[in-house]
Amino acid sequence: MRPPRDRRPPVALEFRAAAAGRRTVYVVHPGALAAQVHRGLADALPEGDGLTVLDLGALDEYAQAALNGGRADTTVPALAGRLLAAMEPVRVPYTLAGWSFGGVLALAMTRAMPAERRPERLVLLDSIAPTEEYKQPDEALEPDLLLGWFAMYLGAKRGKPFGLGPDAIAGRGVDDGLPVVLDAAVAAGALLPGTPLPGLRKLYDTYVDGLLRNNRLTAPYRPDPAPLPLVLVQAERSLVPDDPTLGWTPLAPHGLTRYGCPGDHYTMLSRPDSLGVIAPLLHAA
Repeated sequence: MRPPRDRRPPVALEFRAAAAGRRTVYVVHPGALAAQVHRGLADALPEGDGLTVLDLGALDEYAQAALNGGRADTTVPALAGRLLAAMEPVRVPYTLAGWSFGGVLALAMTRAMPAERRPERLVLLDSIAPTEEYKQPDEALEPDLLLGWFAMYLGAKRGKPFGLGPDAIAGRGVDDGLPVVLDAAVAAGALLPGTPLPGLRKLYDTYVDGLLRNNRLTAPYRPDPAPLPLVLVQAERSLVPDDPTLGWTPLAPHGLTRYGCPGDHYTMLSRPDSLGVIAPLLHAA
């Protein structure tokens, strides 16, 4: 009898191999959307450049935490070590990038590398810095804030982005705010008419557990400043749209360069106009 196959997806997903002497881009992807969302980025890179996605969702200790109330039995440095192992052998020259919570992991990876192995730059894609000012207790993540983020996520996941009016969910709890999200999603074609609210609530709860996991992993992490220049790309509809640096200045002694791109926190990964901003930044030395 054959032994059972390991059905876990690989951590390192090569979307396109780099030609000889050309750059490889490694992107740390924390889940929520499937890693395949980066297929468009692979196509947007200059001819000859490669793209490998480091998928946190393929690590059991990370993925399972989103299914048990957001409780993760691991740490940011431990996850960074797993990702570094998955990169071997590193294809040089290379750029390291991280989207959302992936930026926190990418920073930890650069701190764990010997100087001669570090990337030429670290690109943060709408990632919030793991500084004390930006660390929030779970109870600070209020329902109307989470519902707004969930609406962005749902629209991107279904390929039908939709917006909510500025006052649509202000001050609402989950029970009276989620029907507003459901109605807007149906109107935009992101959900079918008749979609049951309990099913949407289950998806919302899983989404929130993923956010809580990342929040709890970040809370005890005390990063040293980045050992290389940082590039921040902030979406027009960022999770924290009113802060142009997302808290990274104290961690960027070698410089922080900021760019904006169209879209929201989720659609920035697939919109052609957003990728037109991001791809050249990943290629540049």
